[in-house]
Amino acid sequence: MRVGVLTGGGDCPGLNAVIRGVVRKGVQEYGYDFTGFRDGWRGPLEGDTLRLDIPAVRGILPRGGTILGSSRTNPLKVEGGIRRIKENLGKYEVDALIAIGGEDTLGVAARLADDYGINVVGVPKTIDNDLSATDYTFGFDTAVGIATEAIDRLHTTAESHMRVLVVEVMGRHAGWIALHSGLAGGANVILIPEQRFDVDQVCAWVTSRFKASYAPIVVVAEGAMPKDGDMILKDSSLDSFGHVRLSGVGEWLSKEIERRTGKEARTTVLGHVQRGGTPSAFDRWLATRFGLHAIEAVRDGDFGKMVALRGTDIVRVPIADATAKLKTVDPALYEEVGVFFG
Repeated sequence: MRVGVLTGGGDCPGLNAVIRGVVRKGVQEYGYDFTGFRDGWRGPLEGDTLRLDIPAVRGILPRGGTILGSSRTNPLKVEGGIRRIKENLGKYEVDALIAIGGEDTLGVAARLADDYGINVVGVPKTIDNDLSATDYTFGFDTAVGIATEAIDRLHTTAESHMRVLVVEVMGRHAGWIALHSGLAGGANVILIPEQRFDVDQVCAWVTSRFKASYAPIVVVAEGAMPKDGDMILKDSSLDSFGHVRLSGVGEWLSKEIERRTGKEARTTVLGHVQRGGTPSAFDRWLATRFGLHAIEAVRDGDFGKMVALRGTDIVRVPIADATAKLKTVDPALYEEVGVFFG
């Protein structure tokens, strides 16, 4: 059997660990051959491949990014895209495909499996941790660790200058990174997409913090929105999956805080640094287990499924179920951490 592997969407710490787990077990235990497709769905669309074998995956466990490359190519928006994918899978004698990605990549995988009969197994990947059906996605732990370290460092600068520091983290529709890193880093305000925020309330918390002779840290997810406003965009262009580019809420909020409180405010946008570099130990562990179980699903012919973490077990769920809705922060959980605001 020959198995294809691709990584789609944003790069994410742990992608190489999945590839390594898939190939090592597939070659050593099942005698499979592997073909890597470059740059997400562009690879099977254009027939752009590379050979994957044990020497090719040696030493990649601690590396960030992906040796296969990635993109936001959407074959469903390309004329004749599905036909071209089928033709190229046949051309390279690929019997099954492992798609490693987030909501968009796996959404395409679900369509290919359910509507076109292509043998696909999914692996969940996103630093946002917003895929339903799995307790955690790899990449999230690394992103939270990076954001937490940044917040820790910013506390000393905030205190030295007695100014407000606003930290903008990733999170388009889900505030998991903001919530976890903000709580772990001792932030005084945490703002997430699931809960519209009142700027006056934020300013009240900031003022309260200064009265205690401490400088406040405000952590805001890029998709967070004020009660009387809209999502703040970097620009209005859309990618092939219809997503706008976010960024700017942190800078906007800093200016509002300065204007309303008279306190000096500065913004730090962590951006892509959150998903770059070496994966954490947990993400290496989880990504490796996902890879091992994904190739088991291929061996069992259990296609149209995604591997997922439930407690400490790896289970299989329909890809379509995993991408049907996003996993967002429960209001009760957000309320739980509110005791630290202000």
